[in-house]
This record gives sequence, C-alpha cells and structure tokens, in this order.
Amino acid sequence: MSGHLAYALAWIAFGLSHSGLAGRDLGGRWSRIAYNAIAVAAFLAVGGVGGWALGGEAAFDLPIWGRWLLGGVHLAGWAVMLLSARYYDLGRLGGLSQLRHPDQPEDEGLRLDGPHAWVRHPLYAGAFLILWGAALSPLGLATALWGSLYLLIGTYCEERRLLARYGEEYAAYRARVPAFVPWRGRIG
Repeated sequence: MSGHLAYALAWIAFGLSHSGLAGRDLGGRWSRIAYNAIAVAAFLAVGGVGGWALGGEAAFDLPIWGRWLLGGVHLAGWAVMLLSARYYDLGRLGGLSQLRHPDQPEDEGLRLDGPHAWVRHPLYAGAFLILWGAALSPLGLATALWGSLYLLIGTYCEERRLLARYGEEYAAYRARVPAFVPWRGRIG
C-alpha cells in the first residue's frame, strides 16, 4: 500500500506544479521552454516513482481478447493525439516560436476546426485512451487512474484560463462542444 501512496503523492506533486505554473511568466520569451522542461522533468520523476513503487508487480492475467482490446484503445489514443497535433502550432506549444518571434502572443487564437469541432480537448481525449489502453498491470491501472484524475483537474484549470482569455466566445463554444467524447457530433 505504501507504493500506491508514494505514486499518488508523485502524481499530486506533478499536477500541482504543472497546473500551477501554466500560463505564468517563467523567464520572458524562455517561459514556455522552461515550463515544458519542468513538466518533462516532473513527469519523468513520476514515472521513476511509479517504476520503483509498482513496477515489479506482475501484469494482470487478461484473456488475449482483453489484451488486444486494450492495445487497440491505446493505439487509438496515439492516433487521436497525432491527428490532433496537426491543428496546433507546435512551435508555439514547445516554446521555439517565442524565441524566434518574441513579440508574438503566447497563445494562438481559439481553435474551432479539425478535432476541435468535435471535442474541446482532443489531446486530452487521446491521453485518456492512451492511459486506459495501457492499464495492463497494477502500475498501468494506477497510472490510468491518477493520470485521468490529473487530466480532469487540469481541464478545469485550463477551462478557467480559456474563459478568461476568450470570454463569451469560449463560453458559447463550451456550451456546444463536449470536452472529451464527441457525443454531440461535429459543430459548424
């Protein structure tokens, strides 16, 4: 049980740092790169704690169809993630655009095209599928649980930032488009 507690605490520390630092100035035009470096280091630390605490536990004894099903969910998550990434300015997301063009705004405009016409957070939707598709062991299941909880809390924090930035335009979009599961169909 102490391994699960250590892993939970690692996820909580990651979530607090990741959501707490989002949108803050961490060094002018180097801010986004600094934020991403901290996020990667914190995420690797979470993985290290998970490997230490739960990595030695055996995989679940699932039937072959269950392993294939989870593998398909996992791969679908990567497909959603990669297809959705095409609709983001990855240079800006990574911080390189801010170095080349320091006068450009930190965030890009509100996206309503591509996967954003179906769900508000397509990258998170892909992340949920990746996490749950990898729940083949106690470590994978704990990662899916804690990672999903972080995504839900992170979404709440991000939605508040998006409402502050885009105002009524985002509020109207949020009223029409679901967060993660495209159950309403495509807008527009």
